[in-house]
Amino acid sequence: MTKFLALPFYVKLACTLISIIAIVYIARVGQVIIVPFILGSLFALLLTPLGGWMERRLKMPRILASLISLLLFFTLLIGIVVLLGSQLTNLKEDWPAFERQVVQGMEVFQDWISQNLHINYSDQMEYLSDTLTKSVSRGTAILGVALLSMSSTFILLVFTFLYTFFILVYRRHIVRFLLLLNKDQHHNIVLDIVSQVQYVVKRYLIGLFLQMIIVATMTFIALTAIGVKYSLMLAIFTGFFNVLPYVGIFLSMLIIALITFATSSFMHVILVLIALVVIHFIDSNFVVPKIVGSKVQVNSMVAMMAIFFGELLWGISGMFLAIPILAICKIVFDRIFELKPWGFLLGEDDDKDSYMKLKKEICERNSRL
Repeated sequence: MTKFLALPFYVKLACTLISIIAIVYIARVGQVIIVPFILGSLFALLLTPLGGWMERRLKMPRILASLISLLLFFTLLIGIVVLLGSQLTNLKEDWPAFERQVVQGMEVFQDWISQNLHINYSDQMEYLSDTLTKSVSRGTAILGVALLSMSSTFILLVFTFLYTFFILVYRRHIVRFLLLLNKDQHHNIVLDIVSQVQYVVKRYLIGLFLQMIIVATMTFIALTAIGVKYSLMLAIFTGFFNVLPYVGIFLSMLIIALITFATSSFMHVILVLIALVVIHFIDSNFVVPKIVGSKVQVNSMVAMMAIFFGELLWGISGMFLAIPILAICKIVFDRIFELKPWGFLLGEDDDKDSYMKLKKEICERNSRL
């Protein structure tokens, strides 16, 4: 690292840019392997306390304790999915009403186009007919993409399960490997990074789970009070989508508004949208800062950039993984002297003491070189 710092600025900049491009390329090409590995690592960090408790208190072998912990976790996830599926089957009863609402809405929209844009009904129907013909011709391609997406999701789940299990089993072996990579005088830093990463990731995932429960509960109460059908299913969907920062609430609004429009009146749609805006305000200003934000100390600007970049790189999985990866990077940066300025960049803006302390450390380090 010292030799790298002694290089001219343009050489360091070129090396940094090449490294970033190489990392992004590898991350994009190796998405099928890297995404489930990161997910498995996060889940393993979350389940490590449970597996360790089974090993110490119940005297279980590590393989058995890891397997039971993993099965309990995935059983909980499967139970939530089954609950959603049972609710979705009931939705088919209101499908005819949804079709009628759509037809009526289309008629009103056609009248508005005819009166304001002066496009007669025959031209509108001709355009709709051409659009439907093109859509049918593309049906095979859409079906192929859907099947490919389902197969990719299945592969993601299988590899995530396997990675989680093996990381739980070999977690101490991995830590010893990290120690072997570093000199003896750096072992305390390595162990500190490992413990802090486990603490932050565990607290972050628990915070997300609590946030999902709180948002789903508030949504269920609001929808029940308004009188919306399938309030439980819609509340669970809102809790899940809310995990996706900045975009999840808009997806929830769209889905709930459509279902409310199909099963109720337009006034109920307005009330639902107002209720969701209020819930999002409470979640953003009270729930997230107290439950999730306190576990991951990164500023909002960098977090938003990471989320958008994660979506471009890995899609929805990248949006979910952006914040944990950013938090882990900050933990590592804060404990390696040469990377501390980057850790400061990822942190909050109001920490003047950290700025002065870091500036003093850099000045003292430069004076010794």
